[in-house]
Amino acid sequence: MTTAAVTRLAPGPKGHLLMGVLPQVQRDLLGFLKTTVREYGDVSSYRLGPVKSHLIAHPDGVRHVLQDHVKNYTKDHLSYRMGSWIAGNGLLTSRGDFWLRQRRLAQPAFHRQRIAGMATRMVQTTGEMLERWDTAAAQGTPVGVTGEMMRLSLSIVGDALFGTSVDAQAAQVGEAFNELSRQIAARFRSMRLLPPILPTREDRAFRAARTTLRATVQGIITQRRQREEDTGDLLSMLMAARDEDTGTGMTDTQLGDEVLTMLLAGHETTATTLAWTWGLLSKHPEAEARLHAELDAVLGGRAPTAEDVPKLGYTRQVVEEAMRLFPAAVIFSRTAQEEDVIGGFRIPKGSAVDVSPYVTHRHPDFWEEPEAFRPERFAPEAAAKRHRFAWFPFSGGPRQCIGNGFAMMESQLVLAMVAQRYQLREAPGFSLQPESHLSLRPQGGLPMYLERRSPAARS
Repeated sequence: MTTAAVTRLAPGPKGHLLMGVLPQVQRDLLGFLKTTVREYGDVSSYRLGPVKSHLIAHPDGVRHVLQDHVKNYTKDHLSYRMGSWIAGNGLLTSRGDFWLRQRRLAQPAFHRQRIAGMATRMVQTTGEMLERWDTAAAQGTPVGVTGEMMRLSLSIVGDALFGTSVDAQAAQVGEAFNELSRQIAARFRSMRLLPPILPTREDRAFRAARTTLRATVQGIITQRRQREEDTGDLLSMLMAARDEDTGTGMTDTQLGDEVLTMLLAGHETTATTLAWTWGLLSKHPEAEARLHAELDAVLGGRAPTAEDVPKLGYTRQVVEEAMRLFPAAVIFSRTAQEEDVIGGFRIPKGSAVDVSPYVTHRHPDFWEEPEAFRPERFAPEAAAKRHRFAWFPFSGGPRQCIGNGFAMMESQLVLAMVAQRYQLREAPGFSLQPESHLSLRPQGGLPMYLERRSPAARS
C-alpha cells in the first residue's frame, strides 16, 4: 500500500479548542504521555497549542523515525529552536550538511581509547567530592544529591573539555545552567515562542545567564588560541580538527557552540542519571547489596580504573535501569518533511512527531512489570534478545548522542567510587518524584543522608 493510499489519521485526545492538550501537559507531562499511550495505542495524535503532534510508542516506530527514515524527520522543531537560544548551532540543534560536517570533525574526540584516558581524572574528581562528603557524614547532615551530582559532573566534563578544572567558575556556570534549564522547560510547556528579547525580568535573567556561559567558554577558547598548544583535551582536538574536503577547521563561534553543547549535555544528563540511581538504590536494598558485592569482588576497596569498567557489569546494569525508568530526555521531537505512514496511520507533512524514551521504556510488550526497578533486565543475554529501540536514552540512529560512551564510563566510575564508601538514604518525609527541567530531575533536589560503609561490609 502506498503512502497516498493511507488516509487514516491517528486517534488521540482532543483537548481544548484553542490550546489543545497544552493544559494537560502543563499539569502533568508524564501522566499525559502514559495515559495517551494507554488509551490510544502505539501511534496517537494531539494538538499542542498550534502544533499538530504525533506520539510514537512502539520501538518499530521509533526506529522508523530515528534511523530508517531519519532524513524525513528533522530537528526543525520548536524544542530545538529553543535549545539554540542557549547552545547556538551546536551538534544538538544543527541540521543537514552543517551538522554532518560538525559531527565528523568532533567524532575523533570521542574515540574509545581517548575516553578511557579520562578515567583517572574522573576518579580523582569524585574522590575530592567524597572528601567534602566526609564532613557532612560526620555532622549527620544531609546532602542535596542532585546539586552534588551537577557540581561533580560539571567538574568532570569541564576537565575533559578544557584539561583543567572549572571549579573557580562552577558556581556561576551552574547557576546559569539552572536558570536556562528552568526557563526553557517553562517556555516550552507554555508555548512561549518568542526568543528572550523583551525587557521583562525573565528575559533579562535568560540573557544574563547565557552571557555568563558564553563569556566563560569564549574566554577559554581565546586563551587557548593565544597559547597555540595541544593539551590533549577535547577542546584541543576540536581546534585541531580539519574538514577532509576543504581543510578548514571550526571558527571560534562554532567552537563555542560545540563546547556549550557538550557542557550542557555532558553535565545535565549524567548528573540527573546519577541522582536517580542513588534514589532508586536507596529503595531497593537487594539491588544495592548485589552492587556492593560486585564492587567488593572486583575492586576490593581500591579506586576503579578504566580497565575495571568492563568488569563492572552489574554496576552498568544499575545505571541502565535507572535510565530506563527516568531517562534524562523525556521526548525527542522531529518534524515530518514529507507525508509518511507509521503503524498504519498517515503522518501529514509538516506535523511534529514525538518519540519518548519515558513511554517506550515502559512498553508492556518489551518490559515485564515496567515500573519495577530490575537492573538484571540489562544482563547481556536479556539485552541481546530485546528490540534495539526498546531502550534509547541517548536517542538513536545517526543522531545518537556523540558522548554516550563518555557518559556511561563516568556514571560507572562515579557509582563505583561513591558506593564503596557510602550508602545514601532519603531524608525522612521525602518522596522520590520527578520534575521537568531540560532533563527529568528528582523533585526537591533529593536530600539524602550518608551512611559510611563499615570495613567489615567491604571485606
